[in-house]
Amino acid sequence: MYQDENLTCRDCGKTFVFTAGEQEFFAEKGFANKPSRCPECRRAFKSSRNHEGRSSERTMYSATCADCGAETQVPFKPRGDRPVYCSKCFENHR
Repeated sequence: MYQDENLTCRDCGKTFVFTAGEQEFFAEKGFANKPSRCPECRRAFKSSRNHEGRSSERTMYSATCADCGAETQVPFKPRGDRPVYCSKCFENHR
């Protein structure tokens, strides 16, 4: 039913093969469009999209636990209008 098809990558302009197996996979997943990028450019695009705007280090903020009073680090800036808990006390509030 499916036959290998040559497509042109929109990023690098190289010709790549959209195999019968890939076409079947796309159909099973309900993808309506053929791939517009070759596998190499597709990987590069996904990689750049996954790391866009992210720094390698997460900014942590100091806070005092509302339950036990311990100093803790949280990945958000406490605003003061809601309680902040250390990881141990946070588990108790879940």
